[in-house]
Amino acid sequence: MRQVVPMRVDRRAALQRALGLAGLWAAVDARAQSLDKGAVAPDFELPGTHAAIKLSQYRGKVLYLDFWASWCGPCKQSFPWMNAMQAKYGAKGLQVLAINVDTKREDARKFLLSSPAAFELAYDAQGLTPRLYGVKTMPSSYVIDRAGKVVAVHRGFAPEDSAALEQSVRLALEGTT
Repeated sequence: MRQVVPMRVDRRAALQRALGLAGLWAAVDARAQSLDKGAVAPDFELPGTHAAIKLSQYRGKVLYLDFWASWCGPCKQSFPWMNAMQAKYGAKGLQVLAINVDTKREDARKFLLSSPAAFELAYDAQGLTPRLYGVKTMPSSYVIDRAGKVVAVHRGFAPEDSAALEQSVRLALEGTT
C-alpha cells in the first residue's frame, strides 16, 4: 500500500510554473515597482471570449483589471464581488476585465461553470501580460483611471478587502484618485 505524504505547497513556485516565469523574478520585481500608483498601464492585446481585447479600447472608462487562475481559491471568492461591481458601476463608466493565466483554456472554462463572469474575460496562456504588470500573486488587480493610469494595486482577495477595493473604484469613477 502506498503511503500518502503531505506536501508543502510553495506558492511562489506554483505561480512561476503557472505563469511560465521561472528564473524571471528579478525582471518581474523591477516591473512591479514601475506599476505603482500613477504609472501608465501597459497596453496589450489578448484573445477574449468573443473577440480580441486591447487595453486601449477602454480609454475613457475606469478599468478594474484582474489577473486570475482556475486553481486560485481567492479568485473564486473575487468573482461574485467583480460581478456585483460591474452591475453596480457599469453604467457609471466601470469595466471589469479579468485575464485568465491558465495554460489550458479548458481549466478556465471549468472554473467559469461554477463561478460565472458577468464582465469581460481575456486569456493569456503564455503569461506575457502578467509579466508586464509585475503580477506576483493570484489574484492581482489594478484600478486604471479614464486616462490609462494605475490608481490602485491590490494583491490577493478576501471578503474583508471588498470595501477598500470598492472605494478605489468609486474614487476613480469620481476622478478623485
